[in-house]
Amino acid sequence: MLRKSLTSIYNRFETLRTDRIRALPVVILMPHSACNCRCIMCDIWKGNHHLNHLGENDIQGLLNSLHRLGTKMVLMSGGEALLNKLFFRFCEILNAKAINIHLLSTGLTLSKNAAQIVKHVREVIVSLDGDQPTHDRIRNIPGAFDRLHEGIKNIRRIDPSYKITGRTVIHRLNYTKWPAIIEAAKFLELDQISFLPADVSSHAFNREVPWDVARQHEILLSFDDLPDLKTTLEKITDRYAGEFKRHFIAESPAKAWEIYKYYAAFHGLCSFPAKKCNAPWVSTVIEADGTVRPCFFHERMGNIKSGSLENILNNPGAIAFRKNLDVNKNETCARCVCHLHLRPRQFL
Repeated sequence: MLRKSLTSIYNRFETLRTDRIRALPVVILMPHSACNCRCIMCDIWKGNHHLNHLGENDIQGLLNSLHRLGTKMVLMSGGEALLNKLFFRFCEILNAKAINIHLLSTGLTLSKNAAQIVKHVREVIVSLDGDQPTHDRIRNIPGAFDRLHEGIKNIRRIDPSYKITGRTVIHRLNYTKWPAIIEAAKFLELDQISFLPADVSSHAFNREVPWDVARQHEILLSFDDLPDLKTTLEKITDRYAGEFKRHFIAESPAKAWEIYKYYAAFHGLCSFPAKKCNAPWVSTVIEADGTVRPCFFHERMGNIKSGSLENILNNPGAIAFRKNLDVNKNETCARCVCHLHLRPRQFL
């Protein structure tokens, strides 16, 4: 075991040194392109009539690369990953190779899948947009909050200690509800809640072209909203100091304030918050049509339907991308809302 851990650490360092992927701890997999919500800040659901999905052969075809690259975790994302009828078969295949499955979910179908989730999935991360009326309005699904709650309760009935966390995108339509979101997370008995700002400027989330300025400002906080956001953050960091301290709120108070800085940067009041991210060196995203990206926000590198994952990640163009990428200067990275930084010993 020690030798295996040392080899993994060595491969992680060699990846950073050479920009050639020798270790890939995390893979984000999108089994299905559709979504069962119609969220205001996302366009994924608008492509539901052009469905893509991965099949069992696609997952089997990944195994050699995942083994050689020492993948420890697959994060199932989407869309809604549970819409793929083979979702739990994928879990079986990956679990058999000692790969842990984590699931990002809207929560709408947790209830009927509770037993299978507990059996095959290590952790569930649900989307939470507000208290009951706010969540339902942003999701554009009547009863979405109640269905999420019922799904969580059904999982807890099977395994009271099962880890379920929440993730909230803070934007113009819910920032004043931030305290209510924290209370809703407690009501739902989540283990933790995290917060991030809204991505409005990239091709991610099924945007064939980035949103125009008018569409962006439906979600972005306006200049006049910023004082209210500041007041809300002051209340949160004071009122929920205990929740920050015990990490029920995943971010530190300083990290939460970066959401203010992110929106202030759109109005020229400051620079976008500095980021520490090594996602393209430690992870990859595989979309429902097989497209491979270094992360959600950068351009495609290839497709698993026409080549092995290992070869795609290490083709000359992919290596050159990593070699030339400076996350502190790249415009896409500067505006990123969902960065990742893994230390060498994580996921050993």
